[in-house]
Amino acid sequence: MDALAMLMGIATGILLGLLGSGGSIITIPTLVYLLGVAPKQAIAMSLGIVAISATISALNHWRHGNVDLKLAAVFGFFGTAGAYLGTRLGITMPAALQLTIFAIVMYAAAYRMLKSKRPAFKPAGADVVRPESAANASGAGLTNRLWKIALTAFAVGSLAGFVGVGGGFLIIPALVLLTGTPMKQAVGTSLVIVTFNCITGFMGYLGSVPIDYKLLAVFTALMIAGSFAGTLLSHRLSHDTLKRSFGIFLVLIASYIVLKNSL
Repeated sequence: MDALAMLMGIATGILLGLLGSGGSIITIPTLVYLLGVAPKQAIAMSLGIVAISATISALNHWRHGNVDLKLAAVFGFFGTAGAYLGTRLGITMPAALQLTIFAIVMYAAAYRMLKSKRPAFKPAGADVVRPESAANASGAGLTNRLWKIALTAFAVGSLAGFVGVGGGFLIIPALVLLTGTPMKQAVGTSLVIVTFNCITGFMGYLGSVPIDYKLLAVFTALMIAGSFAGTLLSHRLSHDTLKRSFGIFLVLIASYIVLKNSL
């Protein structure tokens, strides 16, 4: 593992600490293009790396009361089913197709980072429970939302297993919009769900692709160390500037992946 790859491992952790997401989006390109790991192997290893880092972050959020365990269990149940299916599809699909879809996911994440500064999911005061909200939560309204939660969880899990991403940037808005979960709890609960999805995805690849456990352990350790540094830096740097810079970085890397696969 050369110095550049080690720096990228630390940089990935710093981004996790600063932004709370982005781990797998940098892990896979680093493993593939800097360390020469085969794409399917990189996807599997990314799931293992993110599972470990997400578990540590989720425990920290749980200690602060920012995890809804019941919601995580419901979302996680359907998500893990999707993650298992995603791994089965990923094993049989051409690696170039997986990387292309991964690049599309990166573009979607970049859009989230670069879009204009407005309330991310709902206006101020939306956390307040209104009478009409309680009415909508009964009968057909509740059933409809449960179906949406199940389908969203299954879709995000399938994506996680197929291309090796945790899916936090999709899970958080889903929790906020579909269940009315406050942002802090959505972030903490999302990390638990990401852990479920990534563990299932990683186990699904076991036996089908080779895993370099030494590299996985070293990269994970560097990423975790970087995440602590990123958490400290997050109190000193402009969050909006960081988000925009990361968004531009994602566009560049995604474009490189598309170009590389088209040659």
